[in-house]
Amino acid sequence: MTRFFRNITLRTLCFLLGIWHPLHADTGDKIVTAARQQVGVTTVYDPAYVTLAYPKGDVPQDRGVCSDVIIRALRVALSQDLQQLVHEDMKAHFSAYPKQWGLSRTDTHIDHRRVPNLRAYFKRRGFDLPLPKVNDFSALHPGDFITCTVPPNLPHIMIVSDRKSADPNRPLVIHNIGAGAREEDLLADYLLTGHYRWK
Repeated sequence: MTRFFRNITLRTLCFLLGIWHPLHADTGDKIVTAARQQVGVTTVYDPAYVTLAYPKGDVPQDRGVCSDVIIRALRVALSQDLQQLVHEDMKAHFSAYPKQWGLSRTDTHIDHRRVPNLRAYFKRRGFDLPLPKVNDFSALHPGDFITCTVPPNLPHIMIVSDRKSADPNRPLVIHNIGAGAREEDLLADYLLTGHYRWK
């Protein structure tokens, strides 16, 4: 009887794992598709502080920063609004978020557009994963979020693409690093600081 239930449990686990992988793949594919739709639309890198509507506020579609690629992709792909999600979590757990801007309260116009805040939110949601080993990108899935530091100290965030670079082991990324939303081969160019997967 014990062996019977053990076999049932193993079969159930295998079934659930088999379900999870396709579901995650579907989520990642949706994020990539939504991010790629921004290429050619968002053509300007503009870090200006802008007063936004709340929730679902956005700067004009032709401009933005790296975080806006993620924000827009999640809204289109999964109907998830990082502006509202980050604000509500930050308001409830303000001490868990970075303090380098000297703020004493939340700001719905900018909090969700700051990469360190996104990193804090993703970690609090349990989205963080181990960083890939140097030149080993096999653990990255399409739709994953990767953060890095652009010299000298600019935090940056990118979405892992389903397309590969000239190196078949290294995926492209979709991001806005200075010239609008683009799909490029940059994973090996900067110091990676974080790896996250929406779930």
